[in-house]
Parts: sequence; C-alpha cells; structure tokens
Amino acid sequence: MFLLFLFLHWLFIEEKHYGLPRLEKFFVSQGVWFYAAVSVLLTIIVWCALKVNVMMAFGAVVGSTAFFITHGFKQNAALKEATLKDRRLSDVSKIFYLEVIDTTFSVDGVLGAFAFTLSVPLILIGNGLGAVVVRQLTVGNIERIKKYIFLKNGAMYSILALGCIMVLDAFGVPIPDWVSPVITALVVGFFFLRSQAFIRKPIKTS
Repeated sequence: MFLLFLFLHWLFIEEKHYGLPRLEKFFVSQGVWFYAAVSVLLTIIVWCALKVNVMMAFGAVVGSTAFFITHGFKQNAALKEATLKDRRLSDVSKIFYLEVIDTTFSVDGVLGAFAFTLSVPLILIGNGLGAVVVRQLTVGNIERIKKYIFLKNGAMYSILALGCIMVLDAFGVPIPDWVSPVITALVVGFFFLRSQAFIRKPIKTS
C-alpha cells in the first residue's frame, strides 16, 4: 500500500518531466482526485483482505498510515531545508536533522526490497550496499545523472510494479521470484534509453 500510494502521489501531484506525456499529463490535470483515488483503493483492498485475513487488512491500513506519516516528514524537510544554512543551528543539529530526513527517505527502499526477497539479511545487505553505491555515484557524477531526466519516471513505474506484485503475493497469487527484477530492469532501461534519446535530440517534456 505504501508503494502504491507513493506512485499515485507522484503520478497525480508531483512535478515531473513527462516520460509518457499523454498519460502523465492527464493524471496531473486530475490531481485534485489523488486523495479520492487512494481512499477508494484502500477501501477496496481492505474489503478484499478482510475476507482472507484480518491482519492483511490491518497491514494495508498500516501501509497507508506509513505513507502519510513519511510524506509529512518529507514535506516538512523540503520546507525546512533552508534552515540548514542558518548559522544559529549547531553542526550537531544539522547532522541530526539530515539523518532524520535520510531515514525517512530510506523507508521507500526497504519496502521496495521486500518485493524482491523476504530474506531480512539480504534486504539489509542490499540496502546497505545500495546506499553506499548510490551516494558514491551521485556525489561524483551528479551533473551527469541530472541529464537523464526520465530516470525518476522509471523508478516510479517500477515502484508501481513492485507494489502490485506485493499486493498480489499477499492474496496468494503465485508470482515467480524473477518477475520483480526483470520488470524493474525493463522499465528503468526503457526510461534510461528515452533519457539518452532526449540528450541527443531534446523532446518536449512539459
């Protein structure tokens, strides 16, 4: 539920480069319906889950609650980011504040990892290595990465796929282990190539 809400918020509300212009522009124009859409989705899934397992329904509610809590932290972090430049804040306060923000954003990655494997040790190792690699790549190649403007689109559509897989798996739908990584590779690869095409020949993105 958390991943599905995360995708829908991006699709309906967040500013973006339009990787799939017709589809994404349509949903952005209907942004006012975001809260209605996620409420209806939650109601349907909870209703179906109650027929299978009460704890599944409770889990769906917890997932939606986690989204709105972390979303609130993210919004507050964006609004308060400028305060980090305030000299009245001690260095320790700034470091603590950044760690809180980083932890909030890490929730997305941890939940996404569960769509690939239910092994907690593998999830911890994967997220740890991923965090180090991503930090090194972004710090050393931030300008180059910014050129690939549709990568976030690929990440968000991957989140949609992972969320759907996790929900289906919870309802007992048999899904092979290789499906999640293959879908993610194909989706991200598609938007990576689209970004390369944009670099070579700019196309209208907004």
